[in-house]
Amino acid sequence: MKRGIRAEDLYRLKFVSDPQVSPDGGRVVYTVKRINKEKNYESHLYICSLSSGASVQWTTGSHIDSNPRWSPDGKRIAFVSDRTGKKQIWIISAEGGEAKQLTSSDGGASNPVWSPDGKSLLAAITVKKESDESDRLQPLEVTELQYKADGRGLLKGEYSQLFLIHSETGTQKQLTSGPFDHFDAAWSPNGDRIAYCRSRPADDTVSYASDLVIRQLGGEEKTVSNGTGAFTNPVWSADGEYLAYCGQTFEYGSATLGNLYAVKLDSGETLCLTRNFDEHAGDALIGDMHYGHPAPKPAWSKNGSGLYFIASLNGCSSLHYAALEGKVAQVTKRDCHLYGYTVDAENDFAVFAASSPVIPGDLFYASLSNLAEEVRLTDVNKAVLSEIALSHPEEFRFTNDEGRSVQSWLMKPPRLDEGKKYPLVLEIHGGPHAMYGNTFFHELQLLAASGYIILYSNPRGSFGYGQEFVKACMGDYGGGDYRDLMSALNHALEHYDFIDPEQLVVTGGSYGGFMTNWIIGHTSRFKAAVTQRSISNWLSFYGVSDIGFYFTKWEIGNHLFEDPEKVWHHSPLRLSSRMEAPLLILHGEEDYRCPVEQAEQLFIALKQQDKTVKFVRFPKADHNLSRNGDPGLRVARLQYIVNWFDEQLENVASKGGPTLENTASDRF
Repeated sequence: MKRGIRAEDLYRLKFVSDPQVSPDGGRVVYTVKRINKEKNYESHLYICSLSSGASVQWTTGSHIDSNPRWSPDGKRIAFVSDRTGKKQIWIISAEGGEAKQLTSSDGGASNPVWSPDGKSLLAAITVKKESDESDRLQPLEVTELQYKADGRGLLKGEYSQLFLIHSETGTQKQLTSGPFDHFDAAWSPNGDRIAYCRSRPADDTVSYASDLVIRQLGGEEKTVSNGTGAFTNPVWSADGEYLAYCGQTFEYGSATLGNLYAVKLDSGETLCLTRNFDEHAGDALIGDMHYGHPAPKPAWSKNGSGLYFIASLNGCSSLHYAALEGKVAQVTKRDCHLYGYTVDAENDFAVFAASSPVIPGDLFYASLSNLAEEVRLTDVNKAVLSEIALSHPEEFRFTNDEGRSVQSWLMKPPRLDEGKKYPLVLEIHGGPHAMYGNTFFHELQLLAASGYIILYSNPRGSFGYGQEFVKACMGDYGGGDYRDLMSALNHALEHYDFIDPEQLVVTGGSYGGFMTNWIIGHTSRFKAAVTQRSISNWLSFYGVSDIGFYFTKWEIGNHLFEDPEKVWHHSPLRLSSRMEAPLLILHGEEDYRCPVEQAEQLFIALKQQDKTVKFVRFPKADHNLSRNGDPGLRVARLQYIVNWFDEQLENVASKGGPTLENTASDRF
């Protein structure tokens, strides 16, 4: 009999990403990531023959190899590896053999891009600001809004610059300079120009704002974008007439749908190819296995009349096609999380990396003109999953108080005993502008295997259902989004008799942590709660988060100094006296997105009122602990969640406690 999944299975699961088809269309190189329990994460290159379907491991060792890119003649593969410490560019023969190190920069190197003639590569190299190299402590002078970033820490004048590197000798020439990060480089077809993205000045009001730039090799640069958003992933058409790219213009802040653009270079005319497509051009689906894989660039069709790209809608991320005249069509139909792809337009096929609720991540082949030819190429978790009984989610929808359909899912224990009632966990995603859906989620599978019903939903504010829906929570945190979540819960209780209405618990991270705090301050339905990397006080979040100085305005509607009363109104900390559910607070000590002081304030407020509360601090962990943090801490975090819910529900059962109200009361 198969067993349920365990927290420790995280050490055994593998994840496939970043497929790249060879120039002759016969092979695909890709990466497989796993966790080495003793040495943290590992990632290796594999090559799959499309004629036989067989894969061969191409690199080995206790290190991370990533970003494989074929040379134009298909004879070599450039990739990034940390095998000598810092990440550097390496090259390996496509026929096998030892890899050769190409760069040895003190700041590390990444994102290799071959020139059309194969003689050179573009790479992003971190250039450090000159400073005293002694070990003594030194002060950091701060003069700009953006002086720290989650996952990077305090910013100390280090910027990513583009270098031209000879593919044989490793000789380097710096092409860009200045206090900006330069990334996503792309060569023009004849190799005389490059396109790339450049971050905005550090005093800009949005930390991830960026421009699209074209530079003549050895000449001047020209900004192509309009300077009002974030633009990424440029790709030239084969004839060099167009430059396509992804981006968003911040019209609705972080709730703005992503779009696909193409600029006609001779006239400067910019076309928004997704102007009539009321969905997000990009991957908005979240899970806990997929963090850090590179976002694939759009891919031009064979005749140059349009591009392939990823779009997110209705709980799925799929491959779509946008014609230059503005018509958009979905290409892949599988209900899944398509997070990576490579297109061979000449031979009419794509290979894509995809996940589903029961597939952590594998490669699939699809004919672009005949989707019936879709074939699975890899099954990297076959051995471990042969031992495990996974839960298959059941989708349902309900109509909210604004007449909108809200997509939700129920995940049951793998073996459901007829006639038995089960406790339910309400899981709430972060963002809030993200999307739950058809992807593998280790945490949800673990809770289901632990005997819980898992309810997860995409309330207003989520991507996947059009622009109006995704911006509907802005300025209204804890209003309509809260009602959507309570309506999802009510629907589940009304339609599934195996749920015990007296054993409800709730958890979520980031925005989901905010909403967990908000929920237990507004209703006593839940017997326990776990809040993760949460927001509790928007007044302090404004000044301590790496994004607080603009995100607060976007999401709440006002800066701290404009309307502090409104900012405080949406702060769960003010509701601490109403919070009765036993609360476990989980937070990373190096979280710069939702800094640990948010957890500290909530813990002290509850503890001083003699509430049942526990605070767990994870050392050296940032906002992405659950996705790419220290593996041991990731496992510990999962165990804390399950154990807290088990213990609190057992306490209630042993005490024969009072029946909690079973209504969606909203005590504003």
